[in-house]
Amino acid sequence: MSQELTSEEKYIIGESAEISVGEAIGWTDRFLTVFPALSNRNFRLYFIGQLLSLIGTWLQIVAEGWLVFQLTHSAFYVGLVAALATLPTLFLTLFGGVIIDRLPKRNILLFTQTASMVLALAYGFLTIFGVINIAEICLLAFLLGVVNAADAPARMAFVGEMVERKHISSAIALTAGTWNGARVVGPSVAGFLIAVVGVGGAFIINGISYVAVIVALILMRIAAFKVPDTHPHPLEAIRDGISYSFSHPTIRALLMFSGIVSIFGWSSSTMMPVIAHDTFKVGAGGLGQLYAASGVGALLATILVSALGRKFTPYAFILGGNTLFALSLIFFTMTTNFFVALVFLFFAGAGLLIAFPTINSTIQHLVEDKYRGRVLSIYTITFLGFFPIGNFEVGIVSEHFGTNFALRFGAVIVLVAGAWFYLSSKRFRN
Repeated sequence: MSQELTSEEKYIIGESAEISVGEAIGWTDRFLTVFPALSNRNFRLYFIGQLLSLIGTWLQIVAEGWLVFQLTHSAFYVGLVAALATLPTLFLTLFGGVIIDRLPKRNILLFTQTASMVLALAYGFLTIFGVINIAEICLLAFLLGVVNAADAPARMAFVGEMVERKHISSAIALTAGTWNGARVVGPSVAGFLIAVVGVGGAFIINGISYVAVIVALILMRIAAFKVPDTHPHPLEAIRDGISYSFSHPTIRALLMFSGIVSIFGWSSSTMMPVIAHDTFKVGAGGLGQLYAASGVGALLATILVSALGRKFTPYAFILGGNTLFALSLIFFTMTTNFFVALVFLFFAGAGLLIAFPTINSTIQHLVEDKYRGRVLSIYTITFLGFFPIGNFEVGIVSEHFGTNFALRFGAVIVLVAGAWFYLSSKRFRN
């Protein structure tokens, strides 16, 4: 076997020099040294637009979970609605990946963001007029999931068009930062807004928030999209993307690991309305604090990954973050003290967001451009599309054995997945 390093190994060992922190440079230059993607005008517009829009999205997440539990008082229905919101991702995202490789990504995002805005406003008006019921909630959640099947991989792939390849890691970390910054702000004010304007008002605010990202997309200056020379049948294109992804040893391992953690780890957030009500006896404000605690931890992790990512291997971040998340979640299920629980959620959120942006950026560095949309659509399935499986699993286990047991069981599976990843990825570790 040839001893020459592959491009994959060169990246994993360290694809660029460490950040210098000793130079006498201005604060702006220091900031851009840590977050170089923000030196790009298009990405700055996208970053600001996404941050404002995602605050509204988190308002809706909190309001929806609270509304479903108030209408049904059932952990199963909370899990069901969350599952329906992600179920289309499992079946439609592969076709979305084909579209992304064939059409301008900005145009796709303009369509998906506008559609999401319309659905959020419909959600709000139905609630305000008092005609909302669990069937309508399920339908709207499913339709938003259909839109997200194209939107999520398009947003990931769009990063490659906005910034230089050497800044992709920074851009992905900052994109995760917008999600988690919004997760801090959104839930923190959700309880207050629900009390002031009602659940329906929270949905309306989310609908309006989409204007920010739509305006940002319009103002961007993007190079003309190069139409592919060939257009194979969509099923053939999907087959090629799957074959490429699973014939690449590192991408295959990352996709499988991501899927396991998605099913048994990420679904824990779905049960927060139940835990807030049953375990800690808090209302919507307390629920917002639970979401915000993990969001603060995740936001801090995003900054650390962007600032220190070149000092450690991707493997260290992935395995270390996974272990921190699983152990923190186990301890979270063992306490009845609300403030102690917030501390454990802080570390759980940090662990997840140390691991997953690193997985994303590693895949983005390794994938060929012509397969980017399809590979990221597969990653979206493992990252988001497996949520329905996880939500069904955590809902059913919670219904029969209790919510704390369900979360603890999932955390143990996540630890086992980390052990498997450690044993099966020797080449990646080296």
